[in-house]
Amino acid sequence: MTQPISFSSDPALNINALKASCSACSMHQLCLPMGLDDADINRLDQIIGRRRRLLAGERLYQMGEPFRNLYAVRFGHFKTYQINASGEQQITGFQMAGELLGMDAISGDRHHCDAVALEDSEVCEIPFSHLEDLFGHVPALLRHFHRIMSQEITREQNVMLLLGNMRAEQRFAVFLINLSARYAARGYSSTTFQLRMSREDIGNYLGLTIESISRLLSRFKKQGWLKVDKREVTLLDPAHLKAMAAGTEQCSPMA
Repeated sequence: MTQPISFSSDPALNINALKASCSACSMHQLCLPMGLDDADINRLDQIIGRRRRLLAGERLYQMGEPFRNLYAVRFGHFKTYQINASGEQQITGFQMAGELLGMDAISGDRHHCDAVALEDSEVCEIPFSHLEDLFGHVPALLRHFHRIMSQEITREQNVMLLLGNMRAEQRFAVFLINLSARYAARGYSSTTFQLRMSREDIGNYLGLTIESISRLLSRFKKQGWLKVDKREVTLLDPAHLKAMAAGTEQCSPMA
């Protein structure tokens, strides 16, 4: 694991070249600085250690590692997963620009999952001890962090509901609509986007086989609900998919 760089570890190190500027970041309204004034954003800038680049397939952290930093995704995509008792991987989430990684370790001071880049990506390292100190001076930052943690709890609850009570068609519709909303929040198209994760990873996350994902894609295409070109997906009937995701529009089970 690459160790975080402290501000005093190397006098010759150009920290200004490594530091991310929150105020200049296109994702700052989705990340921790949301709602802060310029002075408070500058204070947050001072505690960010560096930007860290990761290649596709590179691990950001792994299960059991000591907790030091939170990581704000600047660009790129990640997946988090755990290894169960039988040695199998269970994907717990997919993360994109503007989202935080590492909150799983706050309670026990060790990470409970692995985080791996799905493509070439970049994160901002935020030493948590410094962030905690800043909470006492910037109440708005603490309130926003609580909102982020609440959203994470809700996300985990929704995943449990997804895997426990929904048919395959509804699970896949929820997955697509969730991605659509998240891309829209980042200023991208809500109807055309790339699936950065593999079909196998999608199936793992949704509790389905890769064959089921392929059948669902083919079926949704045949029904005219979406178009697929390699990894690019276009939602042709988002209203219908939203109704399926909400459970108000039924779809006959797959054979």
